[in-house]
Amino acid sequence: MADLSTSIAGVKLPNLFFNASGVCCQHEEELKTLLDSESGSLITKSATYEKRLGNPSPRYVPLPGLGSINSMGLPNEGYEYYLEYAKKYDYTHEKPLFISLSGLCLEDNVKMVEAFVTADLPCILEVNFSCPNVPGKPQLGYDLEAMENALNVLAPLIKKPFGIKLPPYFDIAHFDAAAAIFNKFDNLSFVTCINSVGNGLAIDFETETALIKPKDGFGGLGGTMVLHTALANVNAFYRRLPNKKVIGVGGVTSGKEAFLHVLAGASAVQIGTQLKEEGPQMFSRIKKELEDIMIAKGYKSLDDFRGKVKTL
Repeated sequence: MADLSTSIAGVKLPNLFFNASGVCCQHEEELKTLLDSESGSLITKSATYEKRLGNPSPRYVPLPGLGSINSMGLPNEGYEYYLEYAKKYDYTHEKPLFISLSGLCLEDNVKMVEAFVTADLPCILEVNFSCPNVPGKPQLGYDLEAMENALNVLAPLIKKPFGIKLPPYFDIAHFDAAAAIFNKFDNLSFVTCINSVGNGLAIDFETETALIKPKDGFGGLGGTMVLHTALANVNAFYRRLPNKKVIGVGGVTSGKEAFLHVLAGASAVQIGTQLKEEGPQMFSRIKKELEDIMIAKGYKSLDDFRGKVKTL
């Protein structure tokens, strides 16, 4: 049998798969479907300080054969909802709980982090640096100075191991500069990459109309079309962050893409678009497909091939 277990932030996951924050995780009943599935963990919707309804619909549209486009606008129940969920979560369950926080400003992130630290819960925090923060400013992951400033404030507050969600980077110099920042923070335990590829535009050929309503049709791209960008980011940070873990996200529709993420260096794999389209029963299929691939290739554990992609 192939062993799919892994660990993130010093906590064991029975298998490497869970949802990408944003999919099937806004409400408690959705989180329950993840608990009842064969995922190895679960993460909540990215929480803002106050509840948000998000952008007007249509704000998510599947693109058959390619993936999806969305401009959700961070709909969520507000951080207190997820804090209460975390307080009553059964931590004897084999699935660890990850909490995603996405303050619209640093002050909001500080207040949310402080609330979770005060509660002293075994959940694992992931701070989302890949959503817009201040109007007219780039998302935090693209403002390296602001990102380092945020980590200087948040890392000492959190104290225990935590992670950050990142946008995709496209330049080697940006991989180097971002990694140099991350390596300064010992309790920054993992990076999750990638969030959607920002500001794509999908147009219906027949109606000549943008497919989503917000931002004049501009939205984040996910699914199959972002796989290779995701693999590049996973591998770039795996190589540059020797004392941290990487969670891979992007383009996973089967066990094959999950295998490639691990081969690139991922310690865990989150799934978004495919989960949205197929539902949580997807985890049992993809888990079995990855097991079959590993057995066929003679790998007994993820450690046997993690990060071992060959180059020419």
